[in-house]
Amino acid sequence: MKIQIINGPNLNLLGTREPSIYGSRSFAELLEELRSRYAQVEIDYYQNNSEGAIVDKLQEVGFDYDGVILNAGAYTHTSVAIADAISAIRTPVVEVHISNVYGREAFRHHSYLAKNCKGVICGFGTDSYRLAIESFLNQ
Repeated sequence: MKIQIINGPNLNLLGTREPSIYGSRSFAELLEELRSRYAQVEIDYYQNNSEGAIVDKLQEVGFDYDGVILNAGAYTHTSVAIADAISAIRTPVVEVHISNVYGREAFRHHSYLAKNCKGVICGFGTDSYRLAIESFLNQ
């Protein structure tokens, strides 16, 4: 099984960015843990702060991978382009969020991406990524 994790804007700052919301662990630490726990799964990682680059990555992996885990950050609430890219590919996508977006500002309560995704996981901290992997393994 081959899974692509795609993180959007500001997620390169995990571990230092607002630790009260996003935790104090870097994504590199989390990725190492996930790869160790799921050694039977090829887990690739990509992060970019640019909307177009995320669209390009979805198109690149969206026909060959078994799953995509996407934390589009703020683009979740603004990007029709990323939503369209998800609907254009064959690979199923799980939308993830570290924080509970429904417990935050009202503008975060709407996702343009969710209707095109296999599911949405939010509010479980970085464990949201593990839960997304489990969703692909248990399908």
